Amino acid sequence: MDSPTDGADTRSLFKSLGFPDLRVHRSFNHFDFTRPSRRILVIGSMGSGKTEFSARVWHDAEVARSKTGAAAESTRTDGADRRVVFFIRSALDRARFPQYPADALPFRSGYVRCGANIAEIADSFDLERVIAANPGAGTWIVDEASFYEERLAYVVEEASRRRGLTFIFPSLILNFRREIFNTTARLLLDVATDVFPLTAYCEHPACIADSFYTYRYYTVDGAECPALYFDPLIVIGGDRAVQDPREPNYCTRCDEHHHLPGKEYAFLVLKPAGEAASKGDVRPLRTELAALKGDITGSALHRDFTARYAERGDSATILMNSLRPACIAEKALLFLFTEQNLVPADLFVRLVKDLELDREYLRRRLADCRREAALGAS
Repeated sequence: MDSPTDGADTRSLFKSLGFPDLRVHRSFNHFDFTRPSRRILVIGSMGSGKTEFSARVWHDAEVARSKTGAAAESTRTDGADRRVVFFIRSALDRARFPQYPADALPFRSGYVRCGANIAEIADSFDLERVIAANPGAGTWIVDEASFYEERLAYVVEEASRRRGLTFIFPSLILNFRREIFNTTARLLLDVATDVFPLTAYCEHPACIADSFYTYRYYTVDGAECPALYFDPLIVIGGDRAVQDPREPNYCTRCDEHHHLPGKEYAFLVLKPAGEAASKGDVRPLRTELAALKGDITGSALHRDFTARYAERGDSATILMNSLRPACIAEKALLFLFTEQNLVPADLFVRLVKDLELDREYLRRRLADCRREAALGAS
């Protein structure tokens, strides 16, 4: 696990992308608990084995704790033993694995039991409290760290430097849009000392290429329907296949089979309508949302897709399938409200009411990004 690649080309590539000076690893050997003050990013698409990496560290720690004498002493710093592993998960993640025990570290092919060495947190302040309450734990696995606020990156950097603690972050760095997930992901790259990039086979049935990207799609009447670019950025869940046209599925895809329709529309049409609404002219946005909610063939989105994808041959059908899932108007409004911050809260509520948008869907997506109060009690 701890043999870095020394290729100058690889290091230069990461630097050219704006990453800090990182040790890039390829193979997975046993974990080195003797090295203090590490902040390890384990990155890859959904299904690439990030949590399995954590489970292997957990099992390695069980073996390492049997060592005594100088070997045992080499894993300790400031009262913390890096062979003692503690698993941190998000309080928002509670519903993902209801079939597993409460102390489980679950992954796609199974789980390990963590006993007392597991905690749920809502933010970096919770993490500080858990670390303070468990001073003997030297290795901390923080699952999906990108879902927390930016402060977490500096909390772990300080704790790591001060006490020699090791932090492991199995995390998405790129979202389904193939963009840096958020500012927290960017800061985790800044403070990291090591990175383990993981890949998976492309999950398209006719492809065996390496895949780096998480692909979001919906299933409608058995058909694959790619998520639109302005689909909500954060959707809690995604570990079980669903047939609900309002809830997404995920897999990992290569460049060729990763479809992301609607990016041009989002910035050529949707965002300008939101900007106009923010200045008092709500008509263009209301008209487009009404079309998306009612007869989508009358929308600017449908016109854009018809013109843009008509000549795409075999891929045209699947790209047009992205118009089949439910709640497209709701997604467009959420994009402008929660991400672009263009639609004021009072206008958001008014449009939801006037256009009779799906409140249940909106409440779920607002809760995913901790904005559930936006709709009030109505």
